[in-house]
Amino acid sequence: MATIRAYEITGSELTQVDRPEPVAGPGQVVVRIRATSLNYRDLMVIQGRYSRRPGPVRGIVPLSDGAGEVVAVGTGVTRFAIGDRVAATFMQTWTNGPLERHHGASDLGGGIDGTLAERVAFPETGLVRIPDHLSFEQAATLPCAAVTAWNALFEAAVTRPGNTVLVQGTGGVSIAALQLARAVGARVIATSSSDAKLARARELGATATINYKTTPAWGDEATRLTGGAGVDHVIEVGGAGTFEQSLAAIRLGGTISYIGVLTGTAGQSAVGNILRKTARVHGIYVGSRTMFESLNAALTERRIIPVIDRVFRFSEAVEAYRYLESGAHFGKVVIAVD
Repeated sequence: MATIRAYEITGSELTQVDRPEPVAGPGQVVVRIRATSLNYRDLMVIQGRYSRRPGPVRGIVPLSDGAGEVVAVGTGVTRFAIGDRVAATFMQTWTNGPLERHHGASDLGGGIDGTLAERVAFPETGLVRIPDHLSFEQAATLPCAAVTAWNALFEAAVTRPGNTVLVQGTGGVSIAALQLARAVGARVIATSSSDAKLARARELGATATINYKTTPAWGDEATRLTGGAGVDHVIEVGGAGTFEQSLAAIRLGGTISYIGVLTGTAGQSAVGNILRKTARVHGIYVGSRTMFESLNAALTERRIIPVIDRVFRFSEAVEAYRYLESGAHFGKVVIAVD
């Protein structure tokens, strides 16, 4: 039997294994994975901190993000043909409409096997075509971080020219949000503890930057930078440790897109400040296939290139995890499946 290389999570470890080569069943497409990318959520999975799957994880192929080319199609497939360049959707069953409970069980690399393998079989409904101007490595950065940013900016809210968006840090979601917001003429304030990273954010178009280590009350500083009004939209990836400052930064009636928990989930109640600001707090859990397709159309129209910090080889997957965990990255960490 033909086999492929893949990685599996075994407790808190990542182990390379041989698996049977996947076959395209009815309605399925086999994709030769050319590149994958890492998200903070992938660290949570391997550390046993992913909320839907508490405790050690065993036998799951990790990672939600993957791009490659179709190498086989099963009976009844109409959306794709051999040779098409595609990327997987984060939740394989969420094609359109609102998120429903059952979609959560189809998240790649969490509920089901993910993309850190040479070949993967997907339902044809769980794939999108990737923009022609992007490489496989660039396209592999999109399924989680960029779709999340798109959902926050243009589905949960409507970001317009002249709006001010605050992005926290310089990871995948925040940098994608910076690029997308600037593309429609919004102003962007970026925060980081690194002046070097803030300089890079300004090169990407950030209107203003704040070092949150030297300016702990960065919410007040963001308000000052907007002439006292506050920002229209906060891309909240920090969680409990940053939420109070996000509330300080937001304008009356503004939107906080609650996306990540980098600083944890335990914190003081902010209900009073939410009421005082009449703030809209919207939880964002990636997005549907339709949102992914809308994102790709925008990337194509604007010729936006995702920001990749570093590309690791397939054999260096463990090192890629360690690099992401170090927090040294700016943008996305990618693994090329050579």
